[in-house]
Amino acid sequence: MPESVYTPRPYVELDHPEWSKNAVIYEVNIRQYTPEGTFKAFSEHLPRLKDLGADILWLMPIHPIGEKNRKGTLGSYYAVKDYYGVNPEFGTMADFKALVQQIHDMGMYVILDWVANHSAWDNPLTEQHPDWYTKTIDGQFRPTPWYDWDDIIDFDYSQPGLRKYMTEAIRYWVEEADVDGYRCDVAGFVPIDFWENVRRELESIKPVFMLAEWESRDLHKKAFDMTYAWSLWFALEDLYQQQRGVSALLEYLGHDVSTFPENAYRMTFTENHDKNSWEGNQYANYGDGLHAAMVLCCTINGMPLVYSGQEAGLDRSLKFFEKDEIQWQDHENTNIYKKLFQLKKRNRALWNGKWGGEMIRIKNDHPDQILSFYRESEGDKVIVVINFSDQDARVRLDTDPFTGVYIDLFSEKEISIEKQTSLQLKPWDYKVLANR
Repeated sequence: MPESVYTPRPYVELDHPEWSKNAVIYEVNIRQYTPEGTFKAFSEHLPRLKDLGADILWLMPIHPIGEKNRKGTLGSYYAVKDYYGVNPEFGTMADFKALVQQIHDMGMYVILDWVANHSAWDNPLTEQHPDWYTKTIDGQFRPTPWYDWDDIIDFDYSQPGLRKYMTEAIRYWVEEADVDGYRCDVAGFVPIDFWENVRRELESIKPVFMLAEWESRDLHKKAFDMTYAWSLWFALEDLYQQQRGVSALLEYLGHDVSTFPENAYRMTFTENHDKNSWEGNQYANYGDGLHAAMVLCCTINGMPLVYSGQEAGLDRSLKFFEKDEIQWQDHENTNIYKKLFQLKKRNRALWNGKWGGEMIRIKNDHPDQILSFYRESEGDKVIVVINFSDQDARVRLDTDPFTGVYIDLFSEKEISIEKQTSLQLKPWDYKVLANR
């Protein structure tokens, strides 16, 4: 055998946009963001989001919503009636282009939520190309099998015509409106070879950023920059709801370091629009430990997500099919996120993918209660210690390889890390220590 077969090769073959190396993503729910629920009204928030530290604005679907079999009064964004149209609730195509330009002018990027797996029942494609849809045993349109998505019907990706149409529609928004990529709904339900070709075609236009709503390493090879860290969210559920300590988090972090592709981005989050089901909202989910979960998601390997209203202390799950306006207010979440995002941008240990530092576990004498780790890249160093319990702890850390003078991100005080370091932590307390 030639020696080349034994040479390790990077699993991720695509090139991430350079601007994504230390980026933060923010999910935008246009309908609920303002009383008007329009692009123009949302644009007034752009300076605030820039100040927060958001880099990539992910807009939930902006297309017209189907009326046939719709759920609720306003329907789901994910029941698309026209892939080339703009939802008139939000404004016009000119309004959308103006918003994209404003986002770009402020040094941020915008990705669209794309629904390739299914359409609304009254999308014109149902009459123009009924063969592009899967069917029931008696030949009728059907929702995606086994799900209660009764307001949509399922596409059939064995049809080349559908693949061509959908790819051209995806290209359209990059070419016509200059969007910077997509968040692809239920991406794993659509064949990977379709997505890999989409990525090739989009890259012929401009560098793009692609997020898959899925958790699978194979999507990272040639198609997607980032997938969801669902298993992290479930580990947090295990910790907070089942009160099983940090064992599930350790399992997640161990697999992240040892089994996930080195240059694959993972989206880390405490909430997003469809993963807020424990007790109905992030405050019921996390209680007094919410900020500890936020710190974790912003310092481990991955790109942190903020969902509309989280920075303002949103205390409920937003309604999906009705108007349910976010109540904006000053909140401590904003300051915590700002500090964490400022650190992520300047300290390369926290950068994304190949640019960031590996997570190295720091052993401590409260292993069921305290999570502690170290990251380093090109001389930038970060130590994170989080008390994931409702008990005070005097924790002793084995910090022999990580000695030096660090700055506490939140107190801004210097802390000297010795070979053995002891820290006092209150319930749900945390320390983020950085050398710059």
